[in-house]
Amino acid sequence: MKTLSPVDFNLSLLEEGFTAQDTVDQTINESSMGDDRDAFYVCDLGDLVKKHLRWAKALPRVTPFYAVKCNNSVSVVRTLASLGCGFDCASKAEIQLIESLGVAPSRIIYANPCKQASQIKYASAHGVQKMTFDSEVELMKVARCHENAKLVLRIATDDSNSVCPLSVKFGATLKGCRSLLRRAKELGLDVIGVSFHVGSMCRDPSTYTQAISDARCVFDMAEEFGYKMNLLDIGGGFPGSEDVKLKFEEITAIINPALDKYFPTDGGIRIIAEPGRYYVASAYTLAVNIIAKKVIMNEQSASNEEEDDETNEKTMMYYVNDGVYGSFNCILYDHAECLPILHTASSTVLLYNRFIYFFKFQTLVLIYRLLVSFEQKPKPDEAMYTCSIWGPTCDGLDRIAEHCRLPDLQMGDWLLFENMGAYTVAASSNFNGFATPDIHYVMSRPAWKCMQQINTQGTPAPVEEAGMACVAATCGRESSVDLPTKLCQNHVA
Repeated sequence: MKTLSPVDFNLSLLEEGFTAQDTVDQTINESSMGDDRDAFYVCDLGDLVKKHLRWAKALPRVTPFYAVKCNNSVSVVRTLASLGCGFDCASKAEIQLIESLGVAPSRIIYANPCKQASQIKYASAHGVQKMTFDSEVELMKVARCHENAKLVLRIATDDSNSVCPLSVKFGATLKGCRSLLRRAKELGLDVIGVSFHVGSMCRDPSTYTQAISDARCVFDMAEEFGYKMNLLDIGGGFPGSEDVKLKFEEITAIINPALDKYFPTDGGIRIIAEPGRYYVASAYTLAVNIIAKKVIMNEQSASNEEEDDETNEKTMMYYVNDGVYGSFNCILYDHAECLPILHTASSTVLLYNRFIYFFKFQTLVLIYRLLVSFEQKPKPDEAMYTCSIWGPTCDGLDRIAEHCRLPDLQMGDWLLFENMGAYTVAASSNFNGFATPDIHYVMSRPAWKCMQQINTQGTPAPVEEAGMACVAATCGRESSVDLPTKLCQNHVA
């Protein structure tokens, strides 16, 4: 097995006591010394490690097959491959990406029920056998193009309580499953399991219970045709941050009993899932710079001689150097609500931050923390204004936030957006000639050590509370799980 190297992941290891936020501050400091001040990401790959351990604890029976479409950054995919994840691919290009990292074909599921024939042939030639279907036409294509396919029947679910429903496009009804299984048998195809997807950002966990129950019905139905199916794919829809109404553990608390009821552990059924945003959403922070500003006077307030509240007299329009055709495409495609955080660390603190990067003395780190804490406290008398935030293109659709409250900002100020890892960089374009932001990948040394040991020894199972004692891990502000000492106790500070 190849030894892992930070160079392969294009990442910088954080020194003890430092976080991804320090890298944001440092990059802003360096950018502010020039004129470009381009937008950029900081991705904490250590957050993926913590999410992986959290998954193993919350869903011990379920193997994650990461949905590549969510974020196909090589550093992200390589990290998840090193952690032992499988991969949900929807195209030839995604299969090629995973293959290029040395991942075995058995760790790939071609989870697109409607595939191009030439791409089915590519999967066949490269040993990718697991693939989904939901129609007779797809069965006939597979019969012609892939003689060794291991087919998974995608069933429809009630995804009316999901932000992004999928059953309107994919999935066979329970009534239609019988005829599909019969046709598969006639064509001599091997159907090994059932898959479903409750929709992205599901808000009703009971949907999983019904879908798992329906899957059980299809398993029983398949036995009538001589199939002994052994794979259940429970799809995705898992939240990737904490700013959601339905938390990850609330969903898994519903899934686990349903799995135990309908697919007990002694049944020999392998269970997988297709998490996407769960792994990457909270790992990314985006920093954008204000490149233009427009002040709109409120004529009604201005004409009132008794009006003395300046904040009601004007609104602000801020223009930043990334927008909905770039990283904020998630607003259009993923129904995201992106709220800005003002970056308020002073130049004095940023310069101090840069200075202490050359030292490892804990006293200096402590002083830095105190200075940042002092600088970032909101000023009680600072006026706040209603404002809107716009992207840099010439399209009027390019609006990031319609209404928010911010102080009077100037060109050159920075805004931060957290939880920007899901369905952002993967669908970003260069429309109007604006480049996609650079990505700075970081990871704490304890997380790096933990990932190395998972890569060689496997994920600890089960991950019990007793083994999750806190260590000095700086990755993943969103994740509630700390790195286990039994995996990371030998890390280098």
